[in-house]
Amino acid sequence: MAQGDEQDNRASQGDDDGKKDKDKQKGGKKRSPLLRAVLIIAVIVVAIVWIGYWFLTRNEVETDDAYTTGRKLAVAPHVNGYVTQLLVNDNQYVHAGQLLVKIDDRDYIAALHKAEASIAQAQANFAAATQLVQVARQNFPGRLIAAKGALASAQAQLYKAETDYRRQHSVSRAATTQQDIDYSKAALDQAHAEVMRAEGELQQATPVQPNIENQQASMSQQKAALKAAEADLVQAQLNYGWTEVRAPHDGWIAQRNVEQGNFVQTGQKLFSIVEPEVWVVANYKETQITRMRPGQKVDIEVDAYPSLKLHGHVDSIQLGAGAAFSAFPPENATGNFVKIVQRVPVKILIDSGLDPQVPLPLGISVVPTVTVQ
Repeated sequence: MAQGDEQDNRASQGDDDGKKDKDKQKGGKKRSPLLRAVLIIAVIVVAIVWIGYWFLTRNEVETDDAYTTGRKLAVAPHVNGYVTQLLVNDNQYVHAGQLLVKIDDRDYIAALHKAEASIAQAQANFAAATQLVQVARQNFPGRLIAAKGALASAQAQLYKAETDYRRQHSVSRAATTQQDIDYSKAALDQAHAEVMRAEGELQQATPVQPNIENQQASMSQQKAALKAAEADLVQAQLNYGWTEVRAPHDGWIAQRNVEQGNFVQTGQKLFSIVEPEVWVVANYKETQITRMRPGQKVDIEVDAYPSLKLHGHVDSIQLGAGAAFSAFPPENATGNFVKIVQRVPVKILIDSGLDPQVPLPLGISVVPTVTVQ
């Protein structure tokens, strides 16, 4: 009897287990349509979200290959010398014309005084040469007239001497003396000499205009020397003025590498001045600039300041990919060609959103989004 009951219990337990398996299968069949419905709804929601995102962003083109940039003015001295005063520090804001550095000016003051003395001497020489030209315009014609008069006088004396000489030789020896004969001969010789001297003087005095032009050339030479002295004076004044290094533009001091007492040379970079104006250069892929045009609006996110939202517009698109301006541009006509998507720099000006209290350094990363409607 006990064995029969045990068998009945096992049979009844088996029937119960079979019923549970059948119930599980029935329950699984009931849950399958619900799961499918959930999956279908999820796919539809994802599709709607994707379509909505595409619709909202279909006219937006963005890149993370973008940086801030601006004008960096390198400040260098025009003259050599020791720095006697350094009036700025790193990251200090300066205004145009503000004195930044003072260079020892003693040598340049001495050169300025020397140039002033040279120009005074050149002015005196030019004034003297000018007076000599005026004198020459009167003197050389007067010399010519005097030379002609002297020649005429010498010729008259020669005529008289020749007359006396012939008279002394035409009379009888008893009517004259040997002394008178000798005197007439000496007077004749002297008269010939005077004529020759007068002719020489006349020949020297004849080129009146060339002599005047020669004096004018001397005046021109002195005038040129005066201009050279004036140029030296201007250069000395410039050198003296350049001992004061002033700011060429408003901006912030950056990369200062000079200290008081340093010896600086002409053209040596002392520091840079970063101007306040900042813009963005975004390197878009060539496939992203298809509908991009100047004037389109741009939203700019700054990695350094996530809460800072800037707004601007496309200013211009560079007429050349970055590789075209590299030191070693690609030579696609040689070797095996591999096509690479190029990037084109786009200049973006910032219109609004800048905070005067938040510095925007050059070279920091930004993410510009251009609306290409």
